[in-house]
Formats: sequence, structure tokens, C-alpha cells
Amino acid sequence: MKRTAIGLLACCALLQAGAAELNWLTDLPKAQAKAKAENKQVLLDFTGSDWCGWCIKFNKEVLSTPEFAEYAAKHLVLVEVDFPRKKEQSGELKKANKALGSKYKVDGYPTFVVLNKEGKEVGRQEGYAAGGPKAFIAKLEGFEAKN
Repeated sequence: MKRTAIGLLACCALLQAGAAELNWLTDLPKAQAKAKAENKQVLLDFTGSDWCGWCIKFNKEVLSTPEFAEYAAKHLVLVEVDFPRKKEQSGELKKANKALGSKYKVDGYPTFVVLNKEGKEVGRQEGYAAGGPKAFIAKLEGFEAKN
């Protein structure tokens, strides 16, 4: 009986961890094509994934939760625009990310930019926002309503 309970708990933990697995793209043109085909919005996450404390905190509290993963799977194509200090990136990716940062006038991290399926900016959040996944999803739904 004890083994069964432990086994069930382990399975639940693995399922929950799997639910939070998201497919973050790094190529905006591919993401836009996917968003158009699937009738979704694009969420650009401008981050310093290995040094920005607020980015790391928001990732842990919101982006890595099963609740956000479920919402994102239905409504978003995700794009990480990362500016790491230690993590290796190709020269091509660094150049593309720098161009996106300039295009969307990003001057702090984290910054989230939401594009409609046509590629037009419909909303943004600059900096860390408290409230967990519910608050962030509500903000994203507000951008979706503008669409």
C-alpha cells in the first residue's frame, strides 16, 4: 500500500513537471508563421536568463507553472529573446536578438511583447509583475481581446 501511494505521488509529480514543459522558439519569422497557421498570438520574452534576477523569479513563479503552460499551449507561440552572460549562443542568434531588442525598443528585462497573428504589437509588460500566473494570464487575455 505504501509503495503504491509513493508510486502515485511520483507519477503525479512527473506529470505536473511535464505539463510545464513549453516549446520556446528563438526564430521570430518561424514563430509568426506558426501563430498565423494556428490562429494564436506570439509572446516575445526578452530576458537575461542566466543573470537577471527578476527574469529568473518571473520564470519560476509564472512561466514554469502548469497553469501558464496550459494557457500558452492553447493561445500562444512562445519566443525567447535571450541576452545571457554565460550561456553560449551562436553569432547569428545574438545578432537576431539584438535586432529584435532594437525593433521593439526594449531597455530592461524582463520585457514581454505580444504580437497578433499578423505580427502587429498588441501589448507589452515591462519589468517584473507580481501576482503569479493568474495575473499574467489575465493581462494576456486583455491583449487578446484587443486583437
